[in-house]
Amino acid sequence: MSLSPQFLDELRTRTLLSALIGRTTKLQKAGREFRACCPFHNEKSPSFYVNDEKGFYHCFGCGAHGDAIRWMTDQRGLPFMDAVKELAQAAGMEVPAADPRSRDKAERASSLYDVAGKAAEWFAEQLAGIGGSEARAYIERRGVTPETVRNFNLGFAPDSRGKLKSALASLGQDKLVETGLLIAAEDKEPYDRFRGRLIIPIRDPRGRVIAFGGRIIGQGEPKYLNSPETVLFDKGRTLFNLDRASAASRKSGRLIVVEGYMDVIALDQAGIGEAVAPLGTALTEGQMERLWRLVDLPILCFDGDAAGQKAAIRAAVRALPMLGPGRSLRFVSLPAGQDPDDLIRTRGRAALEALLAEPEPLVDRLWRHELAAEPLTTPEARAGFRRRLANHAETIRDGDVRGQYMAEFRRRFDALYESAKPRARAPQQRFGGRQTRWQPAFQPATEQAKSLAGSGMERLMTRAILAGLLRHPREIAAHSEAIAALPLTDPPLDRLRSVLLDAAFGASVLEEQQLETILASTGLKGLADELRGTNGLAFSFLRSNADSDRAARDLGVAIETLAARPELDAALAAATARLMEAPDEAGFAEQRRLRAAREEADRSLAALAQPQDGAAY
Repeated sequence: MSLSPQFLDELRTRTLLSALIGRTTKLQKAGREFRACCPFHNEKSPSFYVNDEKGFYHCFGCGAHGDAIRWMTDQRGLPFMDAVKELAQAAGMEVPAADPRSRDKAERASSLYDVAGKAAEWFAEQLAGIGGSEARAYIERRGVTPETVRNFNLGFAPDSRGKLKSALASLGQDKLVETGLLIAAEDKEPYDRFRGRLIIPIRDPRGRVIAFGGRIIGQGEPKYLNSPETVLFDKGRTLFNLDRASAASRKSGRLIVVEGYMDVIALDQAGIGEAVAPLGTALTEGQMERLWRLVDLPILCFDGDAAGQKAAIRAAVRALPMLGPGRSLRFVSLPAGQDPDDLIRTRGRAALEALLAEPEPLVDRLWRHELAAEPLTTPEARAGFRRRLANHAETIRDGDVRGQYMAEFRRRFDALYESAKPRARAPQQRFGGRQTRWQPAFQPATEQAKSLAGSGMERLMTRAILAGLLRHPREIAAHSEAIAALPLTDPPLDRLRSVLLDAAFGASVLEEQQLETILASTGLKGLADELRGTNGLAFSFLRSNADSDRAARDLGVAIETLAARPELDAALAAATARLMEAPDEAGFAEQRRLRAAREEADRSLAALAQPQDGAAY
């Protein structure tokens, strides 16, 4: 549908911008304008101004600027037409009619919104009533507060085939069927779809109820039941909590995708309001487009089990064709056996925030997945690995991004197998009529950030990390892949690492006392006690009185940084070898970047590991 400029101008004129923005943002009068702390970025002093006379808002801090319609699309995350319709309804204006078929569909949908809203109210009444006691007990066991129940308008469907049908009979049985609240079976009377379930309303970006999710109370299958697709509800384009998460994501600058309703609710209750969830299906292209309307780099935070990791890879592969400059996905893997709700309840919001602060880029997730897909012990297997990577990159429609992925996969593959290649001879170049051997423009790193292996600090670091894992065994599962990649050349330490990894995967939550028993049975208790002794480095995770959250965070940083060093060193060596074969400016830039990254990694580790009492490395 096309709207005339005259209609849109009239709509803006009839909308008092300060009243619209004031619904969600606290405004202060400032002369003939209003001011506030900007809702689009975090700030302490107001730089966001609203001018009713001119009909626009502007932030002098981040540059956000727009009118009433732009506010609805940018701050609320609504599609353009939904924004216009909502503003027109508030202003008492009729949106110009569309073609007859679209108009009939819109009129039918309009009446069904009312039915879905009335049903949500009825479900909420049942939860608060006598029959909702079992559902209330379940909510309390999950730690859901009364305020959260109100925020999400949770309800309860009695275990009956006809209570909702009777209660809402005045709305019309056909509409109850059309909204998916009743099941119409052949040769049978329609009956209630949701029975004996906690009810979670699903809303569209404008906050209107369009469907429901039902969680079984007690035993039964399926655990979760969703409304069927209807005129209102397109499952593949809907994200649970998008209406509430949109504003929160504008303020925080991030959007988090989790697996289910209860994960979203747990995050919201912990103060992380920018979380959404797909509705029992893999993340679709339509849902990704909605995510990218709000942020360029959504974070997918899936469970650490096999199903969660498969869902993450499916999303990564599905996103590839739609990637663009600056537009991608990032990933966070939770500890094995835990979902966001478990993590927050056992270790608090800080533990989850620590993971969210360091999400994994899509390219890294894809590389790790294909690298671990099968043993790469033969030339044929390695060729298959390289072909799979190339196939992934070729699905990217944007030419620039596709080229970058091709180059990145090639660089990593070359670095991984560089040691197997014969070392190229340095080429001869003629300058001023005489032969000279070309030398790389940049010599090895300075003493301030020299190689860990060369400084002798690498062994101290790995011993310290293992000692830290003995003190904080819960961190083993969270960093298992990086721990497996640590450069350990000492056989007893390597054996200890294997025992720690096996122990972590053999228990849902590994505790120190549990670990002690395992160490004693494997004959490694003496080595463990030795590692717990004086290490010479003042890591927070080696101190018994250290803050547990900081210790866990520092330990994670140390593990991930040290584990990444061999790949970084190999990439630098490969870049240097390529320069010796064919020097060019792009090669020099790549070498500089890799050397800077290696020096930054060394500085990061050195900052975590200051020597104690003047002990030398």
